[in-house]
Amino acid sequence: MNHSYPVYTKETECQDCYKCVRRCPVKAIRVRDGHATVIPELCVACGRCVEVCPAKAKRVRDDMGRARLLVQGGDKVYVSLAPSWVSEFKNVTAPQMIHALRQLGFAGVSETALGAQLVSAAVGKSLDHMKKGVIISSACPTAVDYICKYIPPFARTITQVVSPVMAHCRLLREKFGADIKVVFIGPCIAKKNESDRHPEVLNLAMTYPELCRWFEEAGINPETQVPEATDVYVPDRAEEGAIYPIEGGMIETVKACTANDKVSYATVTGLDNLARALDGLWPENVNAPVFLEVLACPGGCVHGPCTRHDSPGLLERLRVLNSVKMPERTPERAIAADISEHFQEEPVKEEPISLRDLKAALRRIGKFTPEDELNCGGCGYETCKNFARALITGTAEPSMCVSYLKKQAQKKANALLRCIPSGVVIADKNLNIIECNRKFAATFGEDSLAAFEACPGLAGADLRRIVPFGNLFEASLKSGNDLQRDAFKVNRRLYNLTIFNIEPHEVVGAVIFDVTQTEMRREQIAERARKVIEKNLTTVQEIACRLGENMADTELLLRSIADDYADDNMLDDKTVEDRGAGNSKTSTGEGHHE
Repeated sequence: MNHSYPVYTKETECQDCYKCVRRCPVKAIRVRDGHATVIPELCVACGRCVEVCPAKAKRVRDDMGRARLLVQGGDKVYVSLAPSWVSEFKNVTAPQMIHALRQLGFAGVSETALGAQLVSAAVGKSLDHMKKGVIISSACPTAVDYICKYIPPFARTITQVVSPVMAHCRLLREKFGADIKVVFIGPCIAKKNESDRHPEVLNLAMTYPELCRWFEEAGINPETQVPEATDVYVPDRAEEGAIYPIEGGMIETVKACTANDKVSYATVTGLDNLARALDGLWPENVNAPVFLEVLACPGGCVHGPCTRHDSPGLLERLRVLNSVKMPERTPERAIAADISEHFQEEPVKEEPISLRDLKAALRRIGKFTPEDELNCGGCGYETCKNFARALITGTAEPSMCVSYLKKQAQKKANALLRCIPSGVVIADKNLNIIECNRKFAATFGEDSLAAFEACPGLAGADLRRIVPFGNLFEASLKSGNDLQRDAFKVNRRLYNLTIFNIEPHEVVGAVIFDVTQTEMRREQIAERARKVIEKNLTTVQEIACRLGENMADTELLLRSIADDYADDNMLDDKTVEDRGAGNSKTSTGEGHHE
C-alpha cells in the first residue's frame, strides 16, 4: 500500500477480480498474491481503476487533513476552483459555493478558468506563424504524462505552456503575494501529481468527494447558504475559459486567440482514443498545421474520475455551457509571471525479453502452440504474449489466465470423475445431464454404458430416462435442499444415494453407489447369525432343562441321603444312651455288693 502516490490499493478489500488490469490503459498494475497494486512509475493517474473497482479497493489519496492544516496555519489560502463544479454541485449558485468555502476558512475563491484563458492566449500566439506539424495541448496533466511516457516522439509537440491550474496559481500569486497558499478543487486525480511536483506553486489538490466530506463534517450545506455581497470570485470572474471542462472547449478559446486561419483543429478524449489517433504517426509526417486538444477523460473534465455521474452526460455539458459568460471579443490576456514549460520524453523502459523466456512463460499458462493463444483478454492483457511478458516482469500471475484456470479445473474434475468408485452425475434444472462418469452409466445398465462410450459424459441426455428415481432430483431442485438415502430400494436394486445442490434450483449433482450385492451379503450373514443364535438358544434351553431335571433328581437323592443319615444318627444316639445307663447300674450294684 503506497499512500504517498495519489492512487493506491487497500489490499484487504481487493477481491482479485483484475478489472483494474483490464481497464488500465497503460497496465500500471502489479498483481501479487491475488492483490492488485498500482505501479507509480508506470501510472498516469487517469483514475480509471478507481472508477471501475467493484470492491472500492482502489482509493484516491485523502488530502483533506492537509488542507485543514493549511487554512489553520495563519497564511491566506485561496481556492482554485475548477469550472466543472457547476455540474457537480448542480443546485448551488456561485455565491453560495463561495460563501460555503469561505466558511471553511479560505481567504478567497478564484476560478481555474482564469488560468485557462491565459493558456489559450499563449497557445493562440504560438499558432500564428505555424506552417505545418502537430501541436498538442498541455491542459490535461494525465494526457501529458501519457504522451511523455508512452508516445515519447510526440512529447516535443506539446505546447510549451503550463496547464491552466499552474497558470492560475501564478496569476493568484502575482495578484495576492508570493507567500499565499493555493488549493485546487476539482474532478482530477492528476492534479495531485502536479501539486506534488510543484508544491512551491500549487500547495495542494483536492477532489470533489473530499470537499463534500469536508462540508459534511463541518455541518455546511452549500445549497442552503445565504451569500453576502462579498461572496464573489477573486480577482475577477472568468469568461471564455470556463468552457475548458467539455471536449472542444479549449479549441473554441484558442481559435479566438490566433490569426492563423490555416490551422486545423481536432479533439481527442480518452487515452485509448489518443493512442489510436497517433499510432503509426510521426510528427514530421504531418504537412499541415494541426492543433490537437487532448483530454484523458472521455467527454472532458465533466466526466472526470472524481465526479458523481448522477445525470446524463449531455446535461452535465449543458450546465457548463450555460454557466459561461462568453465575451463579445476576446481581450488580450497576459501576466508578468512566466507560464512557459518544456516537456521532455520520459519513456517507460522495457527490459528486453528473449524468445526462449517468452515461450517458457507461455508454457506456464498452457500455451504450447499458437492455436493455444486465445488472446481473449480475460487476464487484462490484449494478447497472451503480452500477458507472458507481464509474467516475466513480475507484474502478473498465472492464475489471472481464465482459460488456463478452466483447463486446470477441468483436468482435476475429469480425474476425480474418472477415478471415483461411485457413480457421479451433474444435471441442470431441466434434468438434462451436464456431466457424468463411466461408473454412473455402468450402474444403470448396458444401454447407458453403450451411450456413454458413444458420447462420453452423456451431455444433454435426459436424466429421468436413465435413473428410476428422477423424482428425487426434482424434489431437491425444487426445495434447494440436499437429499440422502441409505439402501434406497428400487425394484430389486439397492442404492446409497446423495443428491446435492451445486447452484440452488439451477444445477444439481449426485453420488450414487449400487449396494445391492453388499446388502445381500449382509443379509446372508445376518440370516446365518440368526440361525446360529436360534440354535444356541435351543441348546441352552435343552441344557437348562436337563440341568433342571438333574437338579431335581439330585435334590431327591440328597434329601434321601440326608434323611437316612439323620435316622442313623438318632439310632446311634439312643444306643449310646442305653449303654451308658446299663453301665451305670452295674457299677452301682457292684459297689453296693462291695
